[in-house]
Amino acid sequence: MPRIDFYTLEPDSPGDRYLLTCRLVERSRAQSLRVLIHCPDAAAARHLDRLLWTFRQESFIPHGLVGQSDPALTPVLIGLDGSAVNEHQVLINLALETPPFFSRFARICEPVDQDPAVRTAARERFRGYRAAGFPPEHHAVRLTPGNTETW
Repeated sequence: MPRIDFYTLEPDSPGDRYLLTCRLVERSRAQSLRVLIHCPDAAAARHLDRLLWTFRQESFIPHGLVGQSDPALTPVLIGLDGSAVNEHQVLINLALETPPFFSRFARICEPVDQDPAVRTAARERFRGYRAAGFPPEHHAVRLTPGNTETW
């Protein structure tokens, strides 16, 4: 059964769910885990791709877009449809709906910021996971200007 965690940025926390995703990727990579980031559309995928390149000057997160990167050499993939079928460790969901392929992952991370549409959709996903027998956990997060967090 996958572990499902919702990470909600505190109202006064700087940044958004994309910056929070970078921190989640960094934490996952520190544990040598492979990550698939599920984006709602190509624009969001490109935005996250650029953000991961510039997120921290003192570190490098090897990543790429599904279909444009060699999965054997790229431990962090950004995709739109779950087509990276060999990925199964960590899924970070940036879509507003629950990905239909979520159950193949050991861990699902759901980053949530203060955008009303994002929060409403996250509440629906939380209830949906719970109703399907996958009890999610919730974590309040405060990012600081130096890209560190408390949770």
